[in-house]
Amino acid sequence: MEAQIFDFGSATAIIFMTVLGLSLAVILSIANKYLFVYEDPRIDEVDEMLPHNNCGACGVPGCRTFAEHLVNGETIPAKCTVNTKEGNQLIADYLGVDMGTEEKRVARLACAGGTHVSFTRAAYQGMSSCQAASVISGGGKGCTWGCLGLGDCADVCDFDAIKMNKFGLPVVNEDLCTACEDCVATCPKDLFDIQAVSNQLWVACKNQQFDEDAIKECEVACTACEKCAKDSPEGLIEIVNNLAVVDYSKKDLLSKAAIERCPTGAIVWLDQNGNDGTNDGTIKKGKKAKPVLRKSALPVG
Repeated sequence: MEAQIFDFGSATAIIFMTVLGLSLAVILSIANKYLFVYEDPRIDEVDEMLPHNNCGACGVPGCRTFAEHLVNGETIPAKCTVNTKEGNQLIADYLGVDMGTEEKRVARLACAGGTHVSFTRAAYQGMSSCQAASVISGGGKGCTWGCLGLGDCADVCDFDAIKMNKFGLPVVNEDLCTACEDCVATCPKDLFDIQAVSNQLWVACKNQQFDEDAIKECEVACTACEKCAKDSPEGLIEIVNNLAVVDYSKKDLLSKAAIERCPTGAIVWLDQNGNDGTNDGTIKKGKKAKPVLRKSALPVG
């Protein structure tokens, strides 16, 4: 009969792995007990009631994070201006809190210089992108500050809130706008700003040239004539770098008086005819504004 040889090395390895496995199991069990993070189940429920646009308009990155803040009492349901009022009220009722109030904010374009009123001095050929065109001598627009009209803002908008009109200008559908600020970030001319819908007085221009130099390139440019500032309550409008600037901290003073004598219609009044006080595209200019009659693009050059 052959003698059986006991392999002490293999046995030691088996014992070691067994002890190691048991030790790790004990450590994981203890860690699970003491490091467990409780998550309120209401977060999932509230998250389901949100629109899941993840636009960031509420001030936090994503609907899930917003749901966490709501459950923790760190914000109010109305802060989500993308959700319907009924949807926000449903969340408020579920959490037993007041819905609160929050004014809708939208993107506004500080330019009215479409191809029918603003000159293009050089024909750009290349990638169809404002970002790309802007690095080639500014994009060819006569007005250095003007919209290039290649639609980067419309392309980047995930909510289909921006369309390009026939004159190469972005038009914001305020009902669809979520104030996500993507258009603000992508515009190389810095022409978009996020505004409360009640800020109905708007300077649709960023040109910083003075008088004749301004309208030589764009017929609807601000000429820094100061008439809007003189006609408005004191301190509401200031001329900064040859451009009218509205102080929205004094929004109680906002008035159509500011637009009436503007010779180019660069400063306008936006009617609130849409949902949640939004503008449906109705733009009012003052009585002294020269009417725009041209229906076709100006020649290039």
